[in-house]
Parts: sequence; structure tokens; C-alpha cells
Amino acid sequence: MKIIQITDTHLSPNKPHFNGNWEPLAKWIEASGADLVVHTGDLSVDGADKDEDLIFSMEMMRQVSVPMLIVPGNHDVGHLPGSHQPVNPERLDRWRRLVGPDYWAKDVDNWRLIGLNSLLMGFEDAEEQKQFDWLQHMLESRGDRRVALFAHKPLFVDAPDEGDTGYWSVRPAQRRRLYDLISAHDVALFGSGHLHWTWEGRFNDTNLVWAPPGAFILDKMEREMPGERLIGAAVHALGENASTEIVAVPGMTAYFLDDVVMEVYPLAAPKLQKESTE
Repeated sequence: MKIIQITDTHLSPNKPHFNGNWEPLAKWIEASGADLVVHTGDLSVDGADKDEDLIFSMEMMRQVSVPMLIVPGNHDVGHLPGSHQPVNPERLDRWRRLVGPDYWAKDVDNWRLIGLNSLLMGFEDAEEQKQFDWLQHMLESRGDRRVALFAHKPLFVDAPDEGDTGYWSVRPAQRRRLYDLISAHDVALFGSGHLHWTWEGRFNDTNLVWAPPGAFILDKMEREMPGERLIGAAVHALGENASTEIVAVPGMTAYFLDDVVMEVYPLAAPKLQKESTE
């Protein structure tokens, strides 16, 4: 089974800064011979608050004939408590109404593919617990299938036992719950996005992949992270085991968010402005 993982496309009808990357990416997917596409979130620039961003993004996704499964990112459904767009019932309903389920499972051959809404993790509320209960059931009922997990946020950035990274990864308490489930249930792959860095590694017996973003990379806005700056996709081959090829897709442009952040994400701009004057 050949799965293409794409992530962080950041599409919008009103802020079209990265829309030009979709056509070459879609053409490459069509020619790839893939069995399935998994999009690991930040489908849109601001689907968390704008119906039109999710509607437009889904119109783009439907240009691809290969079946596609999608999990939300923080720009699609909101982020942590205290952020300017926290996940709430209205934002979850918008996603579920215009895109589909925010977490899901699909059995293909001898694999169970599971998509998670990592933006629910950190609230310690009924929605978070409902997803963890569902995940445990999906893992316990897998039979002899191997498991590949997909989510927007990575388990960690620098080290498996690191503290709270705030914006960037799953929080420590929820990360520990995921570790316990992963170790107990033969999870071969955890594919994520969100960081706009590309990296492959391992945690115990699980392959970890940060897929290349489809929209932009970061220059000076954030610190250096593991891996490399790359625009493209990840190709996962799931057979007896899981293996991954990272692809820089021809025709895509490696935009720097730094150059257009004032226009696209002005709330992220103050840090860049401060650094530019120091």
C-alpha cells in the first residue's frame, strides 16, 4: 500500500499566497500511483473562523482522484486553551460539517490507519476523553493488523521526554497517554506536520515522520528545529513494515512565511517585528 502524506497547505480564496503550490502537488499526486492520500492538517489559512476557507480548500482537495483522508490542524479548528482561537464546539462543528470527521479509522489490507485530532489534546475535557476512549478501542480491536497513526501535531520536537513545548507539540500528559497506547499496540508509524520542518526518526519501535509542508517554510520567525526546510510530501510504503520516502515535489515554491506574515497571519508578526529591530 502506497500512502502519500501531505500537510500544511494553508489554502484560502481571500489570502491566496500559497495557493500556487496546490496545482503542482495535485498533478504529482495524480501521477504517483498512490492508493491513498492523508492530509495531516492546516488544510486552510483560517478555517477555524471562516467557512469559505474550508469550502475553498475542499474544492481543491476534490481535484485529486485518489481517495483522501484528512485530520484538522490548528488553523482549521483552533488551538489550545488561552490561544486567540481555542478549539470550541462551533469550530469543531464547522470542520465536521464542511470537511468530515476530525478523527477516523480505516482498515486497508493488514493495516489499520488512524487519524487523530491532536488539537483536542490539552483541554482535559469530555471531547479529549472521548477521543482517547475511541483510540483505545480502535487499537484494542485491531486484531493482527499493524497500525499507522496520523495527526497534525508531533509527539515531541527535540526529545521524547521534553517538557511542554507550548505551540509546537502534544502536551506532556497527553503525550504520555499516547506513548502508553503506542507501545502496547504495534504502532509502526506516526506521521505528523505542523512544524514546517521535515524530519524522520524513531521512538522505540515506531517510525516518526514530520512530512514536508505544502505551503511555506520558516526563516527567522522561529528557532531552528531538527530536520530540514523542504516543501513537498512524504510517501509511506506499508507492507510487512513501514518505510518512508521524503519528496521535494517538482514545481512547488519554498515560500518563507516571514516574507508575508503581516498579510497572512498578522497575529504572528509581533515576534518577527521585534527580532528585526534587535
